[in-house]
Amino acid sequence: MSVTALVFGMGVFALVGSITPGPVNILAVRHGAQGRPGVAMAYVLGASLSYALVVWLMGKGGEQLLGSQPLMLAMKWAGAGYLMYLAWRIATAPPAPLKAAAAPAGDTAARAFVDGGMTQSLNPKAWMVALSGVGLFVLPQTDVPAALALFCGVSLLACSFGVGCWAVAGRILTRWLAVPARQKRFNQAMGLLLAYSVVHMVQ
Repeated sequence: MSVTALVFGMGVFALVGSITPGPVNILAVRHGAQGRPGVAMAYVLGASLSYALVVWLMGKGGEQLLGSQPLMLAMKWAGAGYLMYLAWRIATAPPAPLKAAAAPAGDTAARAFVDGGMTQSLNPKAWMVALSGVGLFVLPQTDVPAALALFCGVSLLACSFGVGCWAVAGRILTRWLAVPARQKRFNQAMGLLLAYSVVHMVQ
């Protein structure tokens, strides 16, 4: 597989995982709605760095514990199976209320950074998606350390963009996705993109 195809697959995977509605992005909406760009950017940075660290930890554990070829193959297909299930869950998810919570008056950039990091690191979805991504994009490669470094970098950029979109859009994006039909179409599009990235990688 070419580097371009690998980066494309990583990018689609990481972007879909980071831009779909979830607890991290709901809090990003809240920070974005405050109208204080520095605080919102600190939250996005904290969440993104935390996710890149999660990817790295899962990659190091996967490299050490799943280094044999049969286990790597099993990990690849297990990851693909989980991601296809996740794609189905995203595409069929019912519309949910997305309301930005009122921001506490004492929020600071430092607190927002810690908030983003803790929310991401304690999010089970982040660990499962990172593990699946490592199984699909890192462990099957000849140079595992280089692939892990590449995946961490792509994940950091994609997460910054995905979570950042929610923070920048703020109230506008919340109002747009508050319409059930729009949120349903959005979820369907994200589910299809995720499924496409999985099919592309296992061919």
